[in-house]
Amino acid sequence: MTNSADFVSIFLNLLLIMGTLAVSISFHEAAHAWTALKLGDPTAKHMGRVSLNPFDHIDPVGTVILPLFLMISGLPVFGWAKPTPFNPWNLANPKRDSALISLAGPVSNFIFAIIISLIYRITQFDLLLPIIQLNLVLGFFNLIPIHPLDGSKVVGGLLPKNLYYQWVSLERYGPLFLLALFLFGGSFISILILPPIKFALQLLVG
Repeated sequence: MTNSADFVSIFLNLLLIMGTLAVSISFHEAAHAWTALKLGDPTAKHMGRVSLNPFDHIDPVGTVILPLFLMISGLPVFGWAKPTPFNPWNLANPKRDSALISLAGPVSNFIFAIIISLIYRITQFDLLLPIIQLNLVLGFFNLIPIHPLDGSKVVGGLLPKNLYYQWVSLERYGPLFLLALFLFGGSFISILILPPIKFALQLLVG
């Protein structure tokens, strides 16, 4: 029978994961907004998205419902926030700058993971490990090149113009493809992101 101490432990673990996800996603979205501002587009700033306040970025499904479901199911926890808008017409080089804005989100998660890993090496505080892991999951997952994930625009920025427009035309199908991957290709997603996550964890925490 589960005693009160077990319930407290489960509750604290839930708070840690949900809090970590909220903070990590806030860094991710604020990085998008800040980079867009630096590249000439103030759209996100005007909407209050250059902010580390989680309440400015929370999406009820992606930040609350899905992570809770994944945690209860014993699956790896990840999620998303409200998309950070930007207007490519305000950018000097829309193709390149859109890629940089998109790349800023995953990079912010990797930087966050590195900072927390340095604290972990000093303190050996085991509760920091899930924070590192979650940020690596968010970073690598968002680099998958399927719209609306960041990796889609990153790949677009690397393509020559003739292929770029063909790539952009596929964006309308991205959410359906992503949904199909979740429903039928979970193992494929694992194959894509688990090896780099394990490699990065080995580098960061040994």
